Amino acid sequence: MSRKDWHKLFAEALGTAFLLAAVIGSGIMAEALAGGNDALALLCNTIPTGAILVVIILIFGAISGAHFNPAVTVAIAMRGAFPWPKAPAYIVAQLVGGLAGAWAAHFMFDLPILQASATLRTGAGQWFAEAVATFGLVMTIIGCVARAPATVPYAVGLYITSAYWFTASTSFANPAVTVARAFTDTFSGITPAHAPAFIAAQLVGAIVCVLVLRPLFPAETVAEPRAPAA
Repeated sequence: MSRKDWHKLFAEALGTAFLLAAVIGSGIMAEALAGGNDALALLCNTIPTGAILVVIILIFGAISGAHFNPAVTVAIAMRGAFPWPKAPAYIVAQLVGGLAGAWAAHFMFDLPILQASATLRTGAGQWFAEAVATFGLVMTIIGCVARAPATVPYAVGLYITSAYWFTASTSFANPAVTVARAFTDTFSGITPAHAPAFIAAQLVGAIVCVLVLRPLFPAETVAEPRAPAA
């Protein structure tokens, strides 16, 4: 593996770590300050998540493509814009970075570093919501990369900000995020037993999106995207 490849993996891990630090850290802060108002806490969790996505895509897009999301890596590889042999290493980097970001958030707020969530998130509605959320994220990336690549960071941030509120699951839309959130018993958590169904739904949403959009955005028109998700 070349030095450039290692740089890409480090960028994926570091970017995903900051994404999870923002998701979990803002959730902890929101719950502490919202006084039991769940709607206000969710809003306070949403805004930093959308904002950090814009920032990390702008920073790391030119280095690694800024996937930060195994479902996005799979979708881009299906489009022929990313080599399949490199996908496993990207996914491992994203998972490691996500866990590191969760642990960093715990440390910042003086919580136990190692936790497992007790928050129940399950049911057909939430699984469908995760498929829809991930479909929309991949659609945002494919469409913007094909038509207006410079808008990808802002479009992804805005999409996730929106999807927090129109999906029943609050739009995890990211297997690395789901794994990391399974290991935080805070506002953003999901019990580990419920994480696999979320991940399966996310991958289904990403794959279906690639297939559905193929007639509108032929793969040969797409360069390697510079984007992920939450």
